[in-house]
Amino acid sequence: MIEAPHVDDAPALARVLLAAWLQTYPNEEAGIDEAWIREHRGSVTAAEGVAQWRGFIARAAHQPDRFLCRVVRRRGEIVGFLCGRREGEVVNLGPMYLLEEAQGVGLGGQLMDVFLDWAGDTPMRLWVTTYNEGAVRFYQRYGFEATGERQLWRGRLPNTRMARTP
Repeated sequence: MIEAPHVDDAPALARVLLAAWLQTYPNEEAGIDEAWIREHRGSVTAAEGVAQWRGFIARAAHQPDRFLCRVVRRRGEIVGFLCGRREGEVVNLGPMYLLEEAQGVGLGGQLMDVFLDWAGDTPMRLWVTTYNEGAVRFYQRYGFEATGERQLWRGRLPNTRMARTP
């Protein structure tokens, strides 16, 4: 089930974000392991990180034209989410994560359909980790193309900008 989250869902969103990072980003070549991830993303589950999620959920509820947040629930538990932000003449997608247990059954496509409906005819962009080939292919299926812009998050995580023009 895909739905808007409640403010009380903030701790679960934070846990899913950290779990998704631990499942997705370890990469020996990039020097990214569980310890590095916990050092750089572990605070998302602390009080300050949960408060940021509460704030974003509230903004999305009160300004649905500017902010989007949707969660995926399976058997009552949040197993994924997608967020979007409208900034000027562009819409930014992200973060978007599904736990491994929820992948491969069409939920990512359903989330993307919600996002594309919300974004409408606005140009869209996102950052994707370069070595996350499954995510790159997923976004390409929805018309996103690499722009050539790159960034190294926290000096290690290689990201590529992708954009979609409706």
